[in-house]
Amino acid sequence: MVNGPLSSAEEPAERIDGRAVAARVVDRVAAATQRLKTEAGVVPGLAVVLVGDDPASQVYVGAKGKKATELGFHSVQHTLPTGTTEAELLELVGRLNDDLDIHGILVQLPLPDLIDKNRVIEAISPEKDVDGFHPINVGRLASGAGNAMVPCTPAGCLILLRDTLGDRLAGLDAVVIGRSNLVGKPIAQLLLGENCTVTIAHSRTRDLPSVVRSGDVVVAAVGRPEMIRGDWIKPGATVIDVGVNRVPAPERGAGKTRLVGDVAFAEAARVAAAITPVPGGVGPMTIAMLMANTLTAAYRRVGRTPPDMS
Repeated sequence: MVNGPLSSAEEPAERIDGRAVAARVVDRVAAATQRLKTEAGVVPGLAVVLVGDDPASQVYVGAKGKKATELGFHSVQHTLPTGTTEAELLELVGRLNDDLDIHGILVQLPLPDLIDKNRVIEAISPEKDVDGFHPINVGRLASGAGNAMVPCTPAGCLILLRDTLGDRLAGLDAVVIGRSNLVGKPIAQLLLGENCTVTIAHSRTRDLPSVVRSGDVVVAAVGRPEMIRGDWIKPGATVIDVGVNRVPAPERGAGKTRLVGDVAFAEAARVAAAITPVPGGVGPMTIAMLMANTLTAAYRRVGRTPPDMS
């Protein structure tokens, strides 16, 4: 946890270790899963649906299924060909909605162009929507209702912030760069719930550097490699970099690449009090929170209060 004033950063920024925090969340999920099995005879069930052969999606789906199995979940993967029709996918979603052994449904995005992703998302039961994308869950989060399924990446960002700042989030100025439904809008809602004063900025914000410089907390989710420069960061700020961008790395050899975030890490680390690296920051939290959401859905199914994973 960051100590001392927020107004200055005399030493290099603390690296926020997303891997360590994610491991802690996974350990809590594992313990709560065992309690649910012992006390209620319920095994959390997660169904992941992949349409097509996108290599990145295959990796993500494989990692999710592996983690679910490690935790003792009932883990199911449905891999459908690229030519799957929207009607066929909706029929599968309907079957999973009715399957009492499945508590969480995740349809991996992106979907083939001929399938309307919004129609598919809306077809998933809100109680099984462990991605938190269904309009009912979006509305619950925006209204402050306590029973929303929160999207995994924003939920993970908030846990990292709480772990870093403790009870000092209230009253801070937070700048979210990015307005997507996946990250920008939900993390803004979560920060409002923590009593931050929140500004949502984006690539077309007038004088974006000065807006970002006002933030005690900066969440970068704009999808542009190293767009946020070090001199945009307020001294002593806490920076959460959601971006994952692959850029050329000729120093590693011909055709090689490396991962960078939306923030110019080396520059920002000289100014910020704490910052997430890429990789190793927000990324590990996403799968951890998917497992937590699945467990939450299983607890709610049997009328039990889900455990706190933060």
